[in-house]
Amino acid sequence: MKTPQEAVTALELEQETPLSAAMTAYFAKCQDKLGMVPNVLKAYAFNNEKLEAFVGFYNDLMLAGSNLSKLERELIAVAVSSVNKCFYCLTAHGAAVRQLSGDPVLGEQMVMNYRVADLEPRQRAMLDFAILVTEDPARIVEADRQKLRDAGFTDRDIWDISSVAAFFNMTNRLASATDMQPNPEYHGLAR
Repeated sequence: MKTPQEAVTALELEQETPLSAAMTAYFAKCQDKLGMVPNVLKAYAFNNEKLEAFVGFYNDLMLAGSNLSKLERELIAVAVSSVNKCFYCLTAHGAAVRQLSGDPVLGEQMVMNYRVADLEPRQRAMLDFAILVTEDPARIVEADRQKLRDAGFTDRDIWDISSVAAFFNMTNRLASATDMQPNPEYHGLAR
C-alpha cells in the first residue's frame, strides 16, 4: 500500500501496459520543463492507450493553436473546476493562471469566484458561458452563443470555449471520484 505522500489516487491500479517510448519521452520532457511529472499523467499511466488519448486531447485543447490564449484556456479550466470543487484541477490550473498572468491575486480570485476577478468583458463573457456549460448545458440557446459573438468571439472560438469547459467537467469528475492528489510543487508556484 502506498503512503499518502506517494498516492496519486485512492485507486490501486495494476500496470496493464508498459509506457510507450513516446510517453516515456513525454514524462521526461515534463520532468525537464516542469520539474515534475503531473500526477494526472501518473494516474493515467496504468494504461498506455488511455494515457496517450488523454495527453493528445489535453495538448490539443490547451496548447494547440487557438484564438483563445493559453491564459484564457486556463481561466476556463479554473472557473469550471471552482464550480465543481475539484481540488486537483484548482491546485494545478490555479498555479498555471498565476504563472501565465504573473498575478497571484488573479489566480486566487479565479479559484474562489471568477466573478470578483478584474477581467476584461470578453473574458467574463467567455467564463459565463463556460459556467453555463458546467451548470446547465441543456439551457444553452442561440442567445447565449450570440453573447459570445457580440463579445468578439468567432464560432470556432465558441467551439474551443465549449471544448475546454466540457473537458474540465470530465476531468474534474474523474479527479474527484478517484481522489486524485495534485503534486505538492503546485502549491508554491508563482506566489
